[in-house]
Amino acid sequence: MTTINNEKQTSTQLTLVSFGSFQRLLEKKDEEIKVIIKHWIRILNVKVGWIHDLDKFVVNYVMFICFLFNMFKFLFTIIFFMLDTFRSSSKLINTLTGHTNNVWGIDYSTVDNNKLICSVSNDKTVRVWDIDNNKQIQLFNGHSSHTYCVKFSPYHYYTKGCNVICSSSQDKTIRFWDLKKNQQLKIFNEHNGWVGGIEFSPFNGGRYLFSGSYDRTIRLWDVETYKPLNIFNGHEG
Repeated sequence: MTTINNEKQTSTQLTLVSFGSFQRLLEKKDEEIKVIIKHWIRILNVKVGWIHDLDKFVVNYVMFICFLFNMFKFLFTIIFFMLDTFRSSSKLINTLTGHTNNVWGIDYSTVDNNKLICSVSNDKTVRVWDIDNNKQIQLFNGHSSHTYCVKFSPYHYYTKGCNVICSSSQDKTIRFWDLKKNQQLKIFNEHNGWVGGIEFSPFNGGRYLFSGSYDRTIRLWDVETYKPLNIFNGHEG
């Protein structure tokens, strides 16, 4: 049984755990994971009771994400799972193959009533998949090295009626791709190192794009004007 002292000790470790640190969670025991999840709920001041029946599901979900990450690296496939929250089980519902190297990033969107997945890989390509029809519908070449992250652009879709995806790469660039025209729309090349993570802003309809790079900077871009707005320095490694 978990004691208050054990929970405090685990809570101290929590400062080293982020929502993206699935590998660290994977190394912990089930009971430790449940304590961490409960602590997240408490520190976020969510004023609802903890549903104990969800303990097992949360633990299994974390384990599933870690397993899925490893599958991506070794099988070079995109795998979709349907989680049954009532039975705490998982079921494989689809497998899309086509990439010839590690798959690093995926994103999901519904475009014109079609359920789409976009993906990036060490094979330097950006691909778009139709989930319902279980097939690849788009392939973009242009990056000269491994691609790491990909996102559907909410700003282009809701303000311009365009279906655009954005990708980052080891070639130090961020590229925008127009799905309907099947061509590269724009390129950002001001980073001096590999570009890892990218994210559209949750405000202003996704008008702003944030990017993180091996050049130790975070950059802010205006998607409307395709111009850089700010550089955030401070990271030392």
